[in-house]
This record gives sequence, C-alpha cells and structure tokens, in this order.
Amino acid sequence: MPNTILFENDTHKNVLLEDFNSAGLAVQANQHVIIDRKEAMILDPGGHKVYNQVFSETMSLLGGGTLRHLFLSHQDPDIVAASNGWLMTTDAEAWCSALWTRFVPHFGLDHLVADRLHPIPDEGMYLGLGQCELALLPAHFLHSCGNFQVYDPVAKILYSGDLGASLGNTYIHVEDFDAHIQYMEGFHRRYMASKSILRAWAAMARQLDIETIAPQHGGIFKGKEMAHRFIDWVSELDCGVDLIPSFKLPPRKPATA
Repeated sequence: MPNTILFENDTHKNVLLEDFNSAGLAVQANQHVIIDRKEAMILDPGGHKVYNQVFSETMSLLGGGTLRHLFLSHQDPDIVAASNGWLMTTDAEAWCSALWTRFVPHFGLDHLVADRLHPIPDEGMYLGLGQCELALLPAHFLHSCGNFQVYDPVAKILYSGDLGASLGNTYIHVEDFDAHIQYMEGFHRRYMASKSILRAWAAMARQLDIETIAPQHGGIFKGKEMAHRFIDWVSELDCGVDLIPSFKLPPRKPATA
C-alpha cells in the first residue's frame, strides 16, 4: 500500500505507514513516522512480521536522515516486539513507560542496546526532534496502566495509540462518525478502563489544538470537528470496570473425550 501523508511543510512531515499485515492473522496496526529537518521518530513500530517492510519504508522516507527516536506507547507485542531489531540496526533511542522497561527485554532486547531503552515518567515529558518539541502525554489505563500518547504541535496531530482504535473498517479517514461507532464501540467498552479515566483524558485533550487524532488501529479522525466528535463520544462511554459489577465462577461443562 502507498504511504499517506497526514501533514507536510518545508521542514516537517507526518506519514502514515499503512497496514503491512493486511493478509495475516495479526491485528491490523498503523505505524506512524514524524520527520523534522532530517530527524525522525517512528511510533509503535510493530512486531517481527512487519519489521523488514516498515524498516525499509522508514529508511526510504528519511532519505539519508537520522532515525532519532522509537516511541512505544505501551507494552503490547504489536508495538514493541521488534524493538531489538530497530535498536540493533539504527542509533535510535527508545522510549516507553517506566513501568515497562523491565518487561520489554523479554522480547529479546540485546544487552548491547539495553542502555538505549529509556523510561518515560508517569507525568509525561517533552522530547526534541529536529527543531520541534513533541509532547509525550500520560494516558494511563487507556488501555495499559503505563500508557502514553504523542502530540505534535507543528502538525497538530494527537497520536492516540489504542484510544480511538477501530477494527474491521477498510477506510483510512473517518467520514461519517456515527457510522464509524460500530467499529470502535466493542473495543473501547472492553479495553478502556472506565468512564472516569476517559473523562480525565478528555479534559487534557481539550486543552490541545488538535487537527487530527491518529490511532494505532483503524481510521483517522481528520479535522477539528471530527476530532472533537471523538473526544465528546468517548468521554461519555461506559466501559471497563463500569460494566463488571461482579465476577462469577465459570459454569461446569460435561467432560469430553
């Protein structure tokens, strides 16, 4: 599939690397690249099955520039599984929640590159890229207990990770929000922790100047109106612990041969 440019000016570019696993069993996932003045960050670069293609596309986009950062929004394998490959073949620095720096090495992180996996503090931080500054924003429990998002103030794009994810749709940009809900609702009700944490996130997100919300799975919300439709919708969603008043023992089933 061709790449999709989400934003571009003379010095700054934001590119969606479209699904490289469309024919596989693994969940669909978007990879995103931010480039500012020949320096790049790749967001949630993915697993081993897509590594070669994503690496090749990223290097092609850089055109002799430098991959400076890997951003890992949380600990899931569709995000971090190929981290060792990226660190062994580039000089990039990797960033993930301080909660996960001892878990990511279980995906095979070589001791030679372990010192380039850096913790993001719970409150978030700012990270330089070229001559711009990206905000790494806390989004804990959405869905991971150590979870971050990236806000790019040049492109005015919020990279929201699993928040905003949709499954089953085939389009890149969401044109009809109400029709799109069917692809988001089940995922968000199960994977997001609670309405209260969604409302806390929405209060933070409304302080940002957002032109686009770009999730890690599925369709992208382009334009202020569409982005705020999503923020308003998700802030009123009952999900996670809101939907589980109690647990029950599983039903017994007859033994099978």
